[in-house]
Amino acid sequence: MELTAAHWLYALFTVVVIVTMLFRRGVVLPTLIGTFFVAWVFKGSFVSGFQAVFNANLVAAKELFTIFLIITLMVALLNSLRALGADEKMILPIQKVIKNAHIGIIVIFATTYVISLFFWPTPAVPLICALLVPVAIRAGLPAMSAAMVVAIAGQGMALSSDYIIQVAPMLTAKAAGIETSAVVDKAMILSLITGGVALITIYMMIRRTLRKPNSELAEMELKVLQGQQSAEAEASATVEGNGIDAANREKWGKMFAVFVPLSMLAVMIFMFSTKLNPDTAGVFNGGDGAAFIGGVAAILLILSTVAFRKIHALDKVSDHITEGFVFAFKAMGPVIPIAGFFFLGSSDFTGSILSLGEDVAKPAFLFDLVATAQNAIPPSAFLTAFGVLIVGIITGLDGSGFSGLPLVGALSGAMADGVGLEAGTLAAIGQMGAVWTGGGTFIAWSSLVAVAGFCGVPVLDLARKLFIPVIAGLALSTLVALFLW
Repeated sequence: MELTAAHWLYALFTVVVIVTMLFRRGVVLPTLIGTFFVAWVFKGSFVSGFQAVFNANLVAAKELFTIFLIITLMVALLNSLRALGADEKMILPIQKVIKNAHIGIIVIFATTYVISLFFWPTPAVPLICALLVPVAIRAGLPAMSAAMVVAIAGQGMALSSDYIIQVAPMLTAKAAGIETSAVVDKAMILSLITGGVALITIYMMIRRTLRKPNSELAEMELKVLQGQQSAEAEASATVEGNGIDAANREKWGKMFAVFVPLSMLAVMIFMFSTKLNPDTAGVFNGGDGAAFIGGVAAILLILSTVAFRKIHALDKVSDHITEGFVFAFKAMGPVIPIAGFFFLGSSDFTGSILSLGEDVAKPAFLFDLVATAQNAIPPSAFLTAFGVLIVGIITGLDGSGFSGLPLVGALSGAMADGVGLEAGTLAAIGQMGAVWTGGGTFIAWSSLVAVAGFCGVPVLDLARKLFIPVIAGLALSTLVALFLW
């Protein structure tokens, strides 16, 4: 398609979005305005601009609602487990394993990674930092080192692959115009490489600071940490008062502290087995994997609530699901208008957004721009891959990590063919840059604040110490992606 004024306007607003992210400001406003003006200019109708703003958000909401629903169900399940005290009981046996700083690193890393895969790092961080980090500090692991391990495992590795819940790969793949399955496995491999490099680098940095168990420095750090957590401990100590049978809560809490992890382990084993078995390899195409884990979470939510609440479960399940939706829309709501704008970059969505008839050629503003500029861009897979990585890092500077995924996805889909790479490969690389940055591991205005706060360390120091290990991991994983795929 020949470039029109609307194409150049779309390019202008894309640059505005990137610059806005560089200044760490929200990009919802420029994407809404950009959608309005692009539609107005393209259709030559002022009214069409207003309609396109609504349609873009509606199309994005329809495409992304799977993401909101899976987040809702997982958060609702976690809330029901918290009401039973089962969330803490799942962690307590692990405390006995931490005998020294080296074991502390391994246990904190593994526990954070697994829990964050299923529940995301945001709810996992308070639980792990309250129950495991103090034990690790007493065993000789400095608080700063513990915070670095938590951030790499949760905000970095688990969130960047998002292998179980699959919010990130679905966002990226939708914008790239490809199946989620084309991104999710590659993102998992790249996240493991990035995290492995970062963790080894961190260990080399901190190995001289590891202490003997029960040292004076450890006790000093524990006092600081316990002061940080005292208010939270007091608030949660009586979470189920008001006449509810404490013995009954204890019984069901112990039962679900075992049953839920075993159920999730069975889910993970089954999902991996389908990928290894050619006869069932297509079971989890698209969003089917998220549907499976979401359905399991919903049934576990019902069982845990009914077991403890009995007849009151009729009301309490609704409360948990409502809380889950509130969390989902707070976390992901701003992504809808951003995704709507970048969906304009693909012809798969412009027909619905611009209300075009079936026989009308569908523009793909971003794809058309890239195709036109392709001759001026060196056909280098190396430059393109690292260019997408850098764009991902830039989009992550807003502190979200997910708001930039529609952009890196759209760019990946547009640029892949011209450089001989698969769109899924570029999308996975861009996803790594966006989520490792904004998720966040080395910017202080992200959820890294929570890690620093719960570990009792300065967030700016934590971000600075994580920068080199994470960047080294991202660079190496990008090179591996170019070599493998």
